Amino acid sequence: MKDEKVKRTVREGYAKIAKQDGSCCTPVNSCCGSTNVAQDISKKIGYTGKELKEIPESANLGLGCGNPVALASLKEGETVLDLGSGAGLDCFLAANRVGTKGRVIGVDMTPEMIEKAKENAQKGNYKNVDFRLGEVENLPVADGSVDIVVSNCVINLSPDKRGVFREAFRVLKPGGRLMISDIVLLKELPDFIKNSVEAYIGCLSGAMMRDEYLGAIGAAGFQEVRIIDETSFPIDWMANDPTAKAIMENLNLPPEKVKEIASSVTSIKVRGIKPNETINSLLLN
Repeated sequence: MKDEKVKRTVREGYAKIAKQDGSCCTPVNSCCGSTNVAQDISKKIGYTGKELKEIPESANLGLGCGNPVALASLKEGETVLDLGSGAGLDCFLAANRVGTKGRVIGVDMTPEMIEKAKENAQKGNYKNVDFRLGEVENLPVADGSVDIVVSNCVINLSPDKRGVFREAFRVLKPGGRLMISDIVLLKELPDFIKNSVEAYIGCLSGAMMRDEYLGAIGAAGFQEVRIIDETSFPIDWMANDPTAKAIMENLNLPPEKVKEIASSVTSIKVRGIKPNETINSLLLN
């Protein structure tokens, strides 16, 4: 798919998800589940029951592939940027950690998601969270203005992942951190998955090879790039998760193909640091 078609497909898919009252994990289903489904999926990928109770219930759509905020080591007073903020789940968790002196910016390219996130912010009385409509490849955020960039299973949806990492580097302060949960590949996917609209919205067909993904972060200028945690994509998780289930049903995938896909995909939490200007000047002299 061409870049603009990819963006349009993803935007339309997540607009449908935003309009669902409960959890909806892929727009190919007319009815994708309930709040309980969202809670179950979120707990499987790393959110605690306590965390989920701290935020507006409608902020959790059961999306994502990890909990980047859990490993972000946020400090009171910091400014956090969430790439692809959706209904606001990670933004609200971050806001609770940085406190009233801190600030959280959520950027999403889907107007319906921004609207839903703002409604959730009002419900939770969050005064330190700002949701902005924009693309992660061209962030509506000033240079060197944030302490940490987080993202949860969103960069794999971008057709220009290298551009996203360059933008993240630009908006970070010197010494700022990157903490991302995302889906990457251990081996190439079959062509019928790569070309599937449902699989793209479900975070599969847009995923990059793991080493290439890490290399793209380093190429953007980040240092100390390393995987903090890595989790395989269990076959039983794929069989029960509404997103994966819908993809398999729509593509009529036999069990052996499901195993092939599962063995190709892994979820990682990866960290990187933007070098301090002092370090850069020393290296140049």
